[in-house]
Amino acid sequence: MNKTHISLDVRNLDAALAFYRNFLQAEPAKVRPGYANFELDNPPLKLALNQANEGSVSHLGVQVADREAVFQSIERLQAAGLETLVETDTDCCHAVQDKVWIADPDGHRWEVFVVKGDAHNPEAEPCDCSCSA
Repeated sequence: MNKTHISLDVRNLDAALAFYRNFLQAEPAKVRPGYANFELDNPPLKLALNQANEGSVSHLGVQVADREAVFQSIERLQAAGLETLVETDTDCCHAVQDKVWIADPDGHRWEVFVVKGDAHNPEAEPCDCSCSA
């Protein structure tokens, strides 16, 4: 169950939700203050929307099925000489996750991550992790 992950910073979350509901023909899987996400099976996509001052691409990623896939990615990326940032049991986007971050030569940030469960505080700020860095 690998899914492409796209995280967008949006100026108006309500307007973005209305747009993506129509565009994707789907309802969001999660809506929190300043944050929402859509989980699609076809195409396999996790689209996150983060309230921000400017609209832009926040980061990109691949959601994997389990923790082992994250750690295999860490080993592979480090063996290739890429600089990685590893986060385990991090509270990000209202979920507990294990992940590894890398950046391409132009600075586009990618993550390989697994969602281990919902975060415990639904009123918390959208992100407490490197995705907002």
